[in-house]
Formats: sequence, C-alpha cells, structure tokens
Amino acid sequence: MRTSVPPTAQLVGRTAQLVGRQDEIGRIDELTGAAREGRGGALVLRGEAGIGKSALLERARQAAAGFRVVQVCGSQYETELPFAALHQLCVPVLGQLGELPAPHRESLRIAFGLATGAPDAFRIGLATLELLASAARERPLLCVVDDAQWLDAASAKALAFLARRIGAEPVAMVFGVRLPSAAGELDDLPGLFVDGLRDTDARALLATRSHVTLDEQVRDRIMAEARGNPLALLELPRAGGFAPPDASSVPTRIERSFQARLAEAPPGARLLLTIASADPTGDPGLLWPAARRLDLDVTTAGAAATATGLVEFSTRVRFCHPLARSAVYRAAEASQRRTAHGVLAEVTDPVIDPDRRAWHRAQAGTGPDDDVAAELERSASRAQSRGGVVAAAAFIERAAALSLDTGRRIERTLAAVRAKLDAGATDTAAELLTTVENAALDELQHARVDLLRGQIAFVRHNDGNGPMFMLRAAQRLSALDPEWSRECFLDALEMSLVVGRAHGVMDMVLAAAGRQVSPYVSALPLPDPGPAAPAPRPPDILDALTLLASDGHRAAVPSIRAALDGGDAPMWTRRPALASILACELWDPHTHSAVAEWLMKTGRESGSPLVLRLGLAQVASSATFRGDFGQATSAIAEEEAIADAVGGPPVWYHRLHLAAMRGRRQEASELFEAAAEAATARGAGQLIANVHWSTAVLNNGLADYPAALAAARRATAHGDLFLTGISLPELVEAAVRCGERDTAATALESLTERTEAGGTTSGLGIAAYARGLVTGDEEHYREAIEHLDKSPLLPYRARAHLLYGEWLRREGRRRDCRLHLRTAHELLSDAGLEAFAQRAADELRATGEKARSRTGHTYDQLTPQELYIARLVATGATSNEVAARLFLSPRTIDAHLRNIFRKLGITSRRQLRDRADLGV
Repeated sequence: MRTSVPPTAQLVGRTAQLVGRQDEIGRIDELTGAAREGRGGALVLRGEAGIGKSALLERARQAAAGFRVVQVCGSQYETELPFAALHQLCVPVLGQLGELPAPHRESLRIAFGLATGAPDAFRIGLATLELLASAARERPLLCVVDDAQWLDAASAKALAFLARRIGAEPVAMVFGVRLPSAAGELDDLPGLFVDGLRDTDARALLATRSHVTLDEQVRDRIMAEARGNPLALLELPRAGGFAPPDASSVPTRIERSFQARLAEAPPGARLLLTIASADPTGDPGLLWPAARRLDLDVTTAGAAATATGLVEFSTRVRFCHPLARSAVYRAAEASQRRTAHGVLAEVTDPVIDPDRRAWHRAQAGTGPDDDVAAELERSASRAQSRGGVVAAAAFIERAAALSLDTGRRIERTLAAVRAKLDAGATDTAAELLTTVENAALDELQHARVDLLRGQIAFVRHNDGNGPMFMLRAAQRLSALDPEWSRECFLDALEMSLVVGRAHGVMDMVLAAAGRQVSPYVSALPLPDPGPAAPAPRPPDILDALTLLASDGHRAAVPSIRAALDGGDAPMWTRRPALASILACELWDPHTHSAVAEWLMKTGRESGSPLVLRLGLAQVASSATFRGDFGQATSAIAEEEAIADAVGGPPVWYHRLHLAAMRGRRQEASELFEAAAEAATARGAGQLIANVHWSTAVLNNGLADYPAALAAARRATAHGDLFLTGISLPELVEAAVRCGERDTAATALESLTERTEAGGTTSGLGIAAYARGLVTGDEEHYREAIEHLDKSPLLPYRARAHLLYGEWLRREGRRRDCRLHLRTAHELLSDAGLEAFAQRAADELRATGEKARSRTGHTYDQLTPQELYIARLVATGATSNEVAARLFLSPRTIDAHLRNIFRKLGITSRRQLRDRADLGV
C-alpha cells in the first residue's frame, strides 16, 4: 500500500498534464472551498489510465493551503487485505484515537490489527468519521485517494460511508478511479468524468513536453493515437515517431511504451524490477534481501533500474505510474514471476505477516501443494476473524485450487463458495460451485451444493429457483439427517419472506415436506427420500403449517401458537420473519410487538444490519397499525439511514403501510407506483401484494370504493399468509359499498374463520364491524367497538366508530350518529389518518355539524430524519448518542437540531422534552 503519491518528477510532468483542465480544477476548488467553510463533500474523478486523474489529485493536495492532508493509493495486489487502505489513510491522525468513545476506539483498533476481536462494520465507519472529524477540528482536512478501483472491499465500504456523511464537517474527499472498473461502493458519490484533452490543449502539451523533433505528419499520428490522453502524449514521442501504427487501447500502448524502456535495461535490473513489481508493499526491507537471495548486485542493478525512469528507490519503492508496475510484471516470464514471489515469501516474516507470506508462496508454486493450501486455509480463518470476508474468500479459493487430496479440495471449494457468497460475490460463487458439480460427491455433499445454490438464487434478483434448490436439499437430507431436513424446509420459507419472494413458496414447502413433490420442484431430479422420518413431538411449526393448509385456521391455530411460544425459546429467535407473519395472520399485535422488540434488541447488540433493518421495519409497521405515525416515521428514518450506510436496497412494505393509512392520494400513489416497479424488476410477488393491500386501504379512506374493491381482490387472490387476512376487511367494505353482496359475504366468512380461531380482541372486533356492514345489524357494530376498545389498533377502532356512525346516519338517527362520527374524527385526525378523517368530517357535515379543525402534527413539520432526532433528544439522548444511531457525526446532528428548533419555534432541548406531540 503506497502511503503517498509519487514525486512530481516521477510522474512525467504532472504540472504539464493540467493543461486544459480548468473545469476539473474548478470543481475541486469548489469542493475544498466549501470544506473550509464547514461544508464537507466528496468528488470521484473517473477516467482511463493516464488521463490525468493523479495530476488533478496532486493539484488538489498542493492547492489545499491550510488543510491537513491525508492520502492513500490503492494497490491491485492488496485488494484482498481488509481495511489496509483505511489504515494507511488514518495513520497520520491516529494520535486523535484517544478522543473517541471507548467502543469506537476499540473498533478501529480491531480493524487495524492493533487488537483482537470481531470487527463491527457500522462502528468502524462511525469511528472513522469521528476520528477524521476530530482531526479536522483545528484546520480543514483533505483526504486524497488515488487508484480507488483497487481499494480493498472493507476500506471502500468505509470510505463511501464517510463520503456520504461529511456534509457538516470541514472535510473534503477526492477519489481517482480508473475506468473501466467494476461497479463499486463509490458509484453513487458525486463524480466527474475526466475525458481526453481537446486538440488545441493536446497540441500544446505535446509541444511543451516533447524533447523529440517531430514532423507534422508524425505529430498528427501521435495525436490520433493518444486520443487526448496526457500520459500517452508524453510517452508515445519516445519512439521518435517511427513506431508502427497501433490500434490497441491507449492504456495498452502506454504499457508497451513502459515495456520498451524495460527492454533496454540489463538482465539484473529487469529481475530487480520484477521483484519490485511483485511486492505491493513497496518496502525496501523486503526488496533488497529478496534480491540478495538471487545473488543480485543490488547497487548495480538498482542504478540501472532507476535509469529506466520506471521506478524510484527511496524510503519506499515507487513506480512512476501504476501502469508501469503492471507493465513490468506482465513482461516477465512466468518462471521469473514465480521466482520473485518465492524469494519474497522467504524474506516475509511468518509471524508478523503470515498471510502475505502464504500468498507469495501460493503464487510461487507450479502446481498443487497441500502444505501451501493448509497455510492459505489458516490465512482465510484469520481474515474471517478480522471481518475480511473478501480476503477469506480469496485465500480459501486459492487453497482449494492447490489441494492435492480430492476430498479436501471439494470441502475447501464449498467453503470458498460460502465465503464468496458472504462477500457479496454472488456470480463468482455460482461459477465456483460449478467446478464441483461433476466431482464424486456423496449424498451429504450433494445436499450442501443444493443449499448453496438455493442461497445464491435467493440473493440474486429475478432468480426464483431458491426454493427449488433448498427443497431438493431438504429431501436429500430426509434420510441422512431428518432434523436438518426439516430445518431446510423452513429455511426455504424464511429466506423467501426475508427477500420478499414468498408468493407460493409455502405450498411448495408443504408439498415437498409431505413427499407430494410439486411440479416446480420436480423440474429437477430428486433423490428417493427413503422412509419418512417421524415428525418431532410436540409438533413443530412445519406440522402446524401443514395442518393450516389442510384443515384451516380453527384446526391449526393452537399448534401455531404453541410453535410461536416455542419450547426453550420463542420461535422468533430462530425465524423472525415467519414469526412476524404468523403473528399478523392471527391478528395478534402483542406477539408482533414482541417479535419487533426482540429484533431491535438483537440487532442493536449484534450490530447486524439485516436484523436491525428487519426490526425497524416491523416497528414501523406495528406503530402504523397502532396509529403512532410519529414512531413509524422515526423507525423508517433509522432504517433508511442503515440502508444508506450499507448500500442496501430500500425496504418498501412499512413505508407502503404508513402511506396507505395516512391517506394522501398523490404522495401514496407515487410511492405505490415506485414499489410496484421495484417488485416487477425483482420478481417480488410479496411486495406486489403489499401494494395491492395499501391501495385498497387508501381508496377505502378516499371513498373510491371501486378502486378499493379491485385492489382488495388482487391482494386476496393468492391466499398469502398475513396479506390475505389483513385485506379481507378492505374487501368486505369495498364490496358492500359497490353492491357486491355475495363477494362481501364470502370474504366475511373467510375473515370470521380466521379471527374466531385467533381469538384476539383485535381480530374479533374487525370481523364484527365487517359483519355489521354485511348484515346491517346494529349489535355487530356495538360488538366491534366493545372489542376494539381493548385493542391497541387505534385506526381500526376509529374505523369501527366511523362505520357505525355512517350506518346510524343512514338509519336517520342523527343525534346518535354524531357521537360516533365525532369520536371517529377525533381519533383519526389526531393520529393523522387524513383520508378516513375527511370521510368522518364529511359525514358530520351531512348531519349539520362541522368537524372541529385539528392542529398540524409535528411529524408534518419535520423531515423523517429530523423527527427521529427530535424524538431521541426529547428522551434525553446526547448528540453523540443520536449520531451513533444514524451513522452521522455529532456536528451533523447539531445542525439538524438547529433546523428542528427553527421549524418548531423553540430554542432548547428542554423545550423538546416538554412537547407531548412528539409522542415519547
């Protein structure tokens, strides 16, 4: 890892390479100027090799008068070492490490190998933000990151995290990324494409820097071949204009120019340069001992290598350009490269740097070597413990390739697939898995292969084969390990729910579990499962779901409740997604809240972004159904902050639920449309069903009953857990209003079966008001209100009063209806269900009474993030504590607080604590 950009002289006239770059320089100056004023930001310079990115980064560094500058340059040979680049960037400011809170300080120490433990990606990102903010306290900070396409994955994620969160800090970050490059963490940051120079600027650069007399024809050809690339304009004239025309890419031609210089060097110098190119550390303490082991005269060879202009030997070994390093390495014969890696392995300390030594040994070999494979396997384990999932995957993959023993090679390959999957390299994992498909696998290994295929398919968008592979694995295991087999059946359902593609999966699971293989699963050859293993006793959730499918809710609910409660621990400690769905299926808000609380507690303690996001989504939905839109909005803001921190896709369903209940047509419709597009792109039928339910609720609130009826029919069409049950009340109401009595009666029958079996006051109350809609019996409305008065589901309690009030008005009982319509309006408007509140107001107006106007809600005055901050601060949280939750700096939180105070017309945190409308 190079810790400083190479000297200007070694970069062949970087000042000259700034010819024609006024626009780019202007953007960089704007960035640093804003940082001086406390408004941080980032800029990613993208362009091909030699286009002048490094020159612009050097210009940024030199022009940042008064700034503290930290810098790092990525190395293609260190992309597997976790946090290597982040460590080098932070080394100059580690003196501020003691100013960080103890958990964050320890997180960085673990990431940088200064302490042992498992790294927490969230804390590392936040700790780095605090470290750089602390370093920028006295003067602004400039972070320069060159060759960012070669950053290790952990560092790239952390730096992208930083770049999105320095808006309130005096910190500027400038990156250089070579194109073409794979999609990466920096893609969403503000960027600038650095293109070739215009002809006039290219001619000026060529004339300024060329020491060779070129006639006009040669100059024109060089101009055409360089295509405005500054480095090419500086390198191509070295051939004197007599090189044949070259149709290859500009970077390739530049590499050839470097190789032409290499060819003029004596053999000893070429070998020394090869060793240097094979060592990514640039450490002379490794290069010179390695050279001496090959009996090289390092003084003579070093002088000759320096004379090529390709390299500079100082306190670090620096090539004049990354292309020069790759040109030297590629020019060497394979045997020379192996020799270079071999001597580097010999001089690398096996105690201080065992992983780099193992890697060099692997590159030095000519074939399989079990000793090296075992060493790489140990390196993979060390990398995994440091959170370097990418490094672990690379080490174990190489270990598999070097394994002589067939059994070990298969096991290491399967471990490598798992590691690649954990590292997010889904396509690579799938490709690697194909290498063992034709191997002599036993039945257990076949099952493991199917499990990995299933997990890969679940992670991929638009790949619906996940359940198929998981179920095939379960059937393979049915005779070998019946308990694991049942777990695999449930894993298929749990993963389908987590990724939002659960539509139809339960039917597949139950069919396969009952050895009634569905057509979908039988598309692949399945092994004979052998004799059916006895089901565990007491019945587990798989038995309960089978009973639900065959005999209905009345028969299955006792078993479902027993499975939810669990034996040693509740079911949600193992399968939270399935547990939350079943709690909602039973209309049991208390159990659903318990699931959400457990997810939040577990997510906070473990730092798992997946668990925490799932928990926040459940909290948001639970709060929405309780009518606490402030808490729902706050949970959504935190979930979105985590999604942004990890670069994950947005979770939709909790936002859909809130928009549907709130009842703002334009706002909700835009969200529904975006969610439907995302669901179509991902093949997420579960999300589509959520959109249909949300559309039904929205339109029942707006009294657009035909639209509500159409949406409710779509939501209930496939019989999905939870979504069918929760959509039935909407279907009953819309069908009654549209005069479709048979549809309403059928839906009521299904709703009644579900709610009577569940036996909760929430479910019984909702079914009762739906029954009142169908029968017109006043007692059903009274029963609904009696039940729902004991339920936490305020929106449904309010709707029961609304429906009863509407019925009473139509019965001509004006005085009686006003009480219920007034109650409905107060509950609905206080909670923020605007469409339903307007319905109640219209009904009141029809009785001759004007609904009392309500004051605006605090959450309407603030952004979701501001509301979240306000609610936390109102509980007494400090700026540091809020910053940790939102992965922002305390300075950013203070800036948000100033906006909150201004919008609410207050001046202190104490006044926030006194505001009852924050709902804390």
